[in-house]
Amino acid sequence: MTDTPAPSKILLHKKSKILELQFGTDSYELDAEFLRVHSPSAEVQGHGPGQAILQFGKAMVAIDKLEPTGHYGIRIYFDDGHDTGIYSWEYLLHLARNREQLDQAYESALHREGKSRLPQAQVLQFSPPS
Repeated sequence: MTDTPAPSKILLHKKSKILELQFGTDSYELDAEFLRVHSPSAEVQGHGPGQAILQFGKAMVAIDKLEPTGHYGIRIYFDDGHDTGIYSWEYLLHLARNREQLDQAYESALHREGKSRLPQAQVLQFSPPS
């Protein structure tokens, strides 16, 4: 699979929605929204190059639980119902090391598509009965 070793620490801070990872002497914090919009699932990445589906409205998402998957990664269960895709150690380390560039690319894509990190709300207005 991969030569990336498992993190020596994985800690989910539910209140702050942060996943803390330690790879060797390097420590990283990845928030739930970042992990959700960069899910390795086909639902997010598509089924081939150039088929990724922009995730938006995920600023409030939280992580419900983590589940080990073999010796190579974890499955993350999000409170918006998303739970597909295996986050391999290699992929998590990639996300952690490239956080800034991935954030910039994500913000640019949202801007280009006219989308927001915030969940969209639908407002209905009713007229009083006559």
